[in-house]
Amino acid sequence: QVQLVESGGGSVQPGGSLRLSCAASGFTLPDYAIGWFRQAPGKQREGVLCISSSGGSIYYTDSVKGRFTISRDNTKNTVYLQMNNLKPEDTAVYYCATKRTCWSVADYWGQGTQVTVSS
Repeated sequence: QVQLVESGGGSVQPGGSLRLSCAASGFTLPDYAIGWFRQAPGKQREGVLCISSSGGSIYYTDSVKGRFTISRDNTKNTVYLQMNNLKPEDTAVYYCATKRTCWSVADYWGQGTQVTVSS
């Protein structure tokens, strides 16, 4: 069955970096776009970044431009979210999800990984 497992979350100080991984199984990763989303306490889930099946990236929010990048390694069935210069407002649970395209509705979700940015 389709499975997405996020990892790499943790606690960092402002200005720090983390790399999140989304390990995929049960489907052909190169055929799908993968989106990263986040949900902060008391807030609605928001889209962060998406990588298309061809490798192009789309930012869902301007707040991470210049700080976050997305990449994929189809040989490892994994999509990465590199987060640099983290800010306290980046604190959230981060989820990855499969999408037919970056503008499609998400189909399958991972369980999420917590990112906490605090001094």
